[in-house]
Amino acid sequence: MAYRDYIHTPMTPRDIRWGLQQGAVAGIVAGIVFAAFEMAASAFMMGAEAFFMPLRMIGAIALGAEALDPGYPLLTASIAGVVVHLILAIAYGIVFGEIAAMLRGRAAFIGLGSIFGLALWLVNFYVIAPIAFPWFLQASPVVQFIAHTFFFGTVLGWYLWKSHERSGLEGPAV
Repeated sequence: MAYRDYIHTPMTPRDIRWGLQQGAVAGIVAGIVFAAFEMAASAFMMGAEAFFMPLRMIGAIALGAEALDPGYPLLTASIAGVVVHLILAIAYGIVFGEIAAMLRGRAAFIGLGSIFGLALWLVNFYVIAPIAFPWFLQASPVVQFIAHTFFFGTVLGWYLWKSHERSGLEGPAV
């Protein structure tokens, strides 16, 4: 059957364990790449003083909108931003890791990872942010599309594909 080239069934306990563990690691890796891109893009577009603005914006999820104020301690806002960002990246990584445990082949992992990142962008910026975190609406939609789709989703898919290859799970489905 043709579908066996890119999907593997049924899920085994080993697949589930792999998805949880490697999904968490992939989420951290993709989350760091995403944050680095966001911070560099922010500084490039708005000047060096805006370098930490993405961390302030993420930190404001936990600390409230006052964390966006330049008078608010940068260290506090940044630490909160890193913690919240990594928690979300790990959670998203685990979700995609469980999906990826059913996949086979580089194109499936990277393609679906990119689509997953695109879906995160759409949900986060067009459903959640307008309701709960309106300060994210100030961010460039183009930069956010690129960051979520490619610097998170594609990296997530690529990392999980490489991990899947190394694990021995990438072999032919039986």
